[in-house]
Amino acid sequence: MAQTWDALIVGGGPAGLTAATYLRRYLRSCLVLDDGRSRARYIPESQNCPGFPHGISGTDLLGRMREQARSFGAEFHQGRVSGIVKDGPDFVAMAGDREIRASAILLAIGIRDRLPKVDWIEEAIQCGAVRLCAVCDAFEARDQVIGVYGPLDEIVTHAEFLRAYSSKIVLLPTAASLRPPDGARLDGFAVLPAGGELSFDGEKCAYRAGGKSHVLDTVYPFLGCEPADSLFGDLGLKATDTGELQVDRYLQTNVERVYAIGDVASGLNQISVAVGHAAVAATHLNRELPR
Repeated sequence: MAQTWDALIVGGGPAGLTAATYLRRYLRSCLVLDDGRSRARYIPESQNCPGFPHGISGTDLLGRMREQARSFGAEFHQGRVSGIVKDGPDFVAMAGDREIRASAILLAIGIRDRLPKVDWIEEAIQCGAVRLCAVCDAFEARDQVIGVYGPLDEIVTHAEFLRAYSSKIVLLPTAASLRPPDGARLDGFAVLPAGGELSFDGEKCAYRAGGKSHVLDTVYPFLGCEPADSLFGDLGLKATDTGELQVDRYLQTNVERVYAIGDVASGLNQISVAVGHAAVAATHLNRELPR
């Protein structure tokens, strides 16, 4: 008969890899199903990741965490889950032509940022011309000319957060028909004509609108995000109004022995949050599973 794992971890980012380390140290069998698309891979250098006072890139961090999980016997399978169903007391996940049976599921599937549809976006992210998380790296962008790109009703609140780091905030609206939310103030921000075009010269981005080109030190796009995988329907999981999976204090969803950890369960998309989620969920799961 096919092996029944104690836990299938869906996702190989910081949350999934930390969960694998914890579960193996609890002497639980676990398989990490990883499609290699963790959001953390975009990080050129994280300066707020605990334990790395000189910073660390996302790819280096993932490599270290993967090595750590492997050192305790965690196993990995490269692939993407196409569905998960309940089968008696267990769960069965489909990944390509492979069926994986497990007693519990940890969804560390993350989120996907909606990014400007340009072919240079990853290059711009790697050099800091485009940044994805103001909580993570606004400190590094302080006093720069910062462009905030997206629908006007979304970007004003983000601009207000960034105001603490720079007096040179430029709003780059994607649509002219939208208005800022009630109570939001536009004074203190430069607001460029809507619907302009972003470009990248290899070092900085520029925004062209109204016949003029405006050079920006860095740009934060706020176009929303979506879960990395659509597994909610298969399992009947409940989500919040903002798209995160509903979890209890132990990160367990409304389905017993299905946990959600990391960005998919938190609006504060931080490595430290993902690591904490993983520790809590793995410890609770270890108590719940029979020996």
